[in-house]
Amino acid sequence: MPKGFSERHGHQGPEQDILVREDAPRELREAVSPLAIRAGMSYSNLRDIVCEILLVQPDPDIWTEVPNIRDEVFRHLKRCHWFKIYDIAEAIYTALPDNWIDDSRETFSDSLNQFFREQGIGWEMEEGRVQYRGPEPFAHAVKGAVTTLSSTGRSYAAKELAEAVGDISRRPEPDITGAVQHAMAALEATARDITGQDKPSFGKLVRSLSLKPTLNTALEKLWGYASNEARHGREDSSLSTAEAEMIVGVAGAVCGYLAKTG
Repeated sequence: MPKGFSERHGHQGPEQDILVREDAPRELREAVSPLAIRAGMSYSNLRDIVCEILLVQPDPDIWTEVPNIRDEVFRHLKRCHWFKIYDIAEAIYTALPDNWIDDSRETFSDSLNQFFREQGIGWEMEEGRVQYRGPEPFAHAVKGAVTTLSSTGRSYAAKELAEAVGDISRRPEPDITGAVQHAMAALEATARDITGQDKPSFGKLVRSLSLKPTLNTALEKLWGYASNEARHGREDSSLSTAEAEMIVGVAGAVCGYLAKTG
């Protein structure tokens, strides 16, 4: 499908504060179908996907694409559990052609992510998977760090940081402990690679990183806090998702900085 005016000229609505996570609001339910059609999918194919995800049979008496099959799809999307909407979005991405000629998958994921941002929905699609989207500083720090770590040959640290985001994305309950553990593992692996020391923990390595004393102190305290609350598996840990998000974001920013300068 040819690009419209806003795409050609780089215009889009302002990004909203994140308001939605554990829900698929009416606006999203209504948007999934036209976004799939815009990417090149037929209503018949979309109905097959929706019915497969929801474990229901397509109505055998409905044959006409518009309005009948279209309206059947709309009804299913309107009534299903909220989390099924995200399952359906992932299945749509997988079913679209994977080639550079019509870039159907990219069209779908880019449009869906723009919708998420404009509607304040705390999810994003990355390579066909819907995952946790934090505030802009969080997303920028973590994504940039994963890219930098990978490009500098620190694949283990990049993997750990990506796992941290995956744990925060887990539903119905985010794995907060896992997210913090993976974030700290990424930080530790990066510091070990830079200092050439394989055994010490990050808490001991931090003073070998040539950082300013105030930053050393801040990172030591962050490491201690994360260790007490999550890494040692305390039964009474009360870390919130927001706190885990902060720890992952800071770890990502520091990993990215160390990878660039170390």
